[in-house]
Amino acid sequence: MSGLSRREFFRKAGAEASLVGLLAAGAARLKAAPLGLPIGSQTYPHRALIKEGNFAGLAATLAGIGVTTLELCSPFGYTEFASLSDATMVKQILADHDLTCESAHFSMKELREKQSACIDWAKEVGITQMLTATLGSGNAPAPTLDDVKRAADEYNRIAAMAATNGIQQGLHNEGFESSEVDGRRTYDILFELLDPKLVKFQFQMSTISRGFVAHEYFAKYPGRFISMHLQDVDLTATPRVQTALGKGSIDWAKTFQAAKVGGVKNYFVEQNMDLTKESVAYLKTLTI
Repeated sequence: MSGLSRREFFRKAGAEASLVGLLAAGAARLKAAPLGLPIGSQTYPHRALIKEGNFAGLAATLAGIGVTTLELCSPFGYTEFASLSDATMVKQILADHDLTCESAHFSMKELREKQSACIDWAKEVGITQMLTATLGSGNAPAPTLDDVKRAADEYNRIAAMAATNGIQQGLHNEGFESSEVDGRRTYDILFELLDPKLVKFQFQMSTISRGFVAHEYFAKYPGRFISMHLQDVDLTATPRVQTALGKGSIDWAKTFQAAKVGGVKNYFVEQNMDLTKESVAYLKTLTI
């Protein structure tokens, strides 16, 4: 066979380089995510599958739509997650589907009563961030300032114990945090009372329906956040309804830009499966 001419050689080399570039660009688009961070999913909306013992099936579905990291809930404090008590099994399923998990939710009750066991399980799975949904309980009456101080003191103690074990404690914002004390949001008071080194915050995006705007909080409290739970809300609807990301009232470009200031290290879509699929697809198109 005769050798290639110089011109043919460079023409073929150029075509191959272009093909490699296109493939690489395609792969990058598949993995694209805001802030260059993994697209995550909080598993609580999918707890029925976990309760049935089908964590592997859930992991496969989420990995298949482009999720690369999960946030779990504790098998000791969330009854639907009891099937995940075997940390070795959890790690294997995560590995089988090329997923990571560095964050999980724990109830205040279990942190009070069995924090050591929670930490042991978390460390075995590979979790380095332990969060709680709220420092209050249910629809309790509006707290007093003393109530808020007691809650903050207790959580600082819990977080100090976690820190000695290499765990970052965090606080999500639910009912208690959205209450008011003497005309001030309990949430803002907690930023003053919780030790910034021991406790980071996780912002629940759906609280925009109660006037909590993420980018405003990220700018107001730089470096105090660690993660976000992602939902979108249509504030023009009556009643206000949750939507897939990009279809509601939240300015996601502004949110993610401000998240850099806030210190956000990870984010998790927290929606039912249909909305999760739409939201993950949207995140893949969002470059910040």
